[in-house]
Amino acid sequence: MPETTILIVDDEAAIREMVGFALERAGFRWLEAGDAAAAQVVIADQRPDLVLLDWMLPDLSGIHLARRLKREELTAHLPIIMLTARGEEEDRIRGLEVGADDYVTKPFSPRELIARIKAVLRRSGQAETETQIECEGLCLDATGHRVTVAGTPVDLGPTEFRLLHFFMTHAERVFSRAQLLDSVWGRNVYVEERTVDVHIRRLRKALEPRGHDRLVQTVRGAGYRFSAKV
Repeated sequence: MPETTILIVDDEAAIREMVGFALERAGFRWLEAGDAAAAQVVIADQRPDLVLLDWMLPDLSGIHLARRLKREELTAHLPIIMLTARGEEEDRIRGLEVGADDYVTKPFSPRELIARIKAVLRRSGQAETETQIECEGLCLDATGHRVTVAGTPVDLGPTEFRLLHFFMTHAERVFSRAQLLDSVWGRNVYVEERTVDVHIRRLRKALEPRGHDRLVQTVRGAGYRFSAKV
């Protein structure tokens, strides 16, 4: 398998070195950038698998860079973990709302950071051994982050992609809203259970043209499941 590459974006060289050492010990390749402008160049040239992004940068805040990356088609699915000393709940929510996949408050232990990285990579599909999944003409390519129906692309947002990937890799099983939040959004994400319903509706709408919305089924009183059975 190709080596997983992590980009560290932080204006403090000592932190970049400390995190880089921990990444090396965990078997990751790492790149570094001291500000947002340099980070964008590295991302365009090197295509990292995940970004560790400091909130406070000298030229552009990490929040603004995360928002920019999530808006661009080529980087919309790039996992982002915010690294910051801002630990208030409101700040965590801001980071997650702009598209960050997780939020780690400084100071942090290298072991915790590595565990968070591995969890985010699993959720994003990059740690899955099964990279292509198919069901009744609906095909999900986890490596390329593409979904097609009979060869025609299906436009999904990052959350809907993760939700569909989770469903397709756990077909025929019923999951409550709380279980979906833990598995797709992560245990450290502060969102309400009704958020699941919103993204289920978006996913169904995207799958509706060819009738694949029927695969995402509501189980009254229990939650949702992905099934080709009626």
